[in-house]
Amino acid sequence: MIKSETRLKAWGNSIGVILPKEELQEQALSVNDEVEVVVRKKSNPLKDAFGKLKQFNAKSRKSTDELLNEVDKELKSRFD
Repeated sequence: MIKSETRLKAWGNSIGVILPKEELQEQALSVNDEVEVVVRKKSNPLKDAFGKLKQFNAKSRKSTDELLNEVDKELKSRFD
């Protein structure tokens, strides 16, 4: 199995993926071999979390300070 991080590249009207030659050789893979490819978008958990917070903030009509104060009050009420 090859697990590699790479970028999608334009190839005519399609999109291609380049795999490292060394890894292909280790797996004894060559041109015209049939393979199964699983593609998953690489994500950044912190960026995803802050993006969701930003979307929530935009929908709520409350300032960030107001939202943080509400969270502080809720946490204090649960742990006091």
